Amino acid sequence: MKILAIETSCDETSASVIENGKKVLSNIISSQIPIHAKYNGVVPELASRAHIQNVNIVIESALKQANIDFDNFANNIDYICCTYGPGLAGSLLVGIMAAKTLSYIYNKPLIPINHIEGHMFSSAIENQTLKPPFLSVVISGGHTELIIVKDYGKYVFLGGTRDDACGEAFDKVAKILGLSYPGGPIIDKLAELGDPKAINFTRPLLKGSWDFSFSGIKTAVLNYSKKVDITDQKVINNICAGFRQAVAETLVYKSFEAVKKYSLESIALGGGVSCNSLIRKMFKDYSKKNNIKIFMPSPVFCTDNATMIAMVAYYKIINKSYNKINNQINPKPSLGLENW
Repeated sequence: MKILAIETSCDETSASVIENGKKVLSNIISSQIPIHAKYNGVVPELASRAHIQNVNIVIESALKQANIDFDNFANNIDYICCTYGPGLAGSLLVGIMAAKTLSYIYNKPLIPINHIEGHMFSSAIENQTLKPPFLSVVISGGHTELIIVKDYGKYVFLGGTRDDACGEAFDKVAKILGLSYPGGPIIDKLAELGDPKAINFTRPLLKGSWDFSFSGIKTAVLNYSKKVDITDQKVINNICAGFRQAVAETLVYKSFEAVKKYSLESIALGGGVSCNSLIRKMFKDYSKKNNIKIFMPSPVFCTDNATMIAMVAYYKIINKSYNKINNQINPKPSLGLENW
């Protein structure tokens, strides 16, 4: 069984082909970072235009890498899937229209996939031993969420961000400090050169709730930056180290409290921020101390990618939770997590 997946929820155009939910035949990602860097964030109109320019090229590249072309498409691709939310409306529409077109031409089942579910199962791409139940920790530019995965398609949402997502906070802090976009990679790099104990930024743990709030840390960095010389590289490094430490401790503390509360034995990270070196190290260390299994995707599968979308489609197929032909798919920018 081969699945072609298309992901265009934000600013990456991606297509992938996987076989039997285990073998990744291709995973093509076209990033738009150079387009949006000058604006310190994603500009929706520019994102959708770039998807229009890239989507056909990316799909053809994914098929080619999997030794498939449009002449033998019908005999090699069994299912098509695409992200239909949450995300930017214009961006989602481009991927959906491409998927609908292929589904119609080749008479293949089209399966709509929730982008968040993709991140939830991204660790399973390279770790076939990851199976429910587990705690999913989705940390990205737009999401910071704790979700119990009771089974495939059966979820319990524990909490999410009340304001800035952790990835958004990284971007905003980078902007405050005059650093490049996206903020996550550069802050992670400079933090390695700083002292995480030099500045003790607030840890908004919001006791009594599984929710997150990172606007307070961002504001603390802003206020601190006004009192010091941020042209001094050592000061910048220490701010990055202190900020990263605060975010990582908050994520780890809440996650392991949830694991303990609900008697879970595994944690799976997902989302672009799970590339952060300190966050990965702290989750590994705490997992070892608490005898909890930790699953983390490789960096290429942390970012938005079509392979993670294909994985969710595979689970829907084997559980027979899809419509055979679905050309009524429309973008759902504010799509929430749903059971199936």
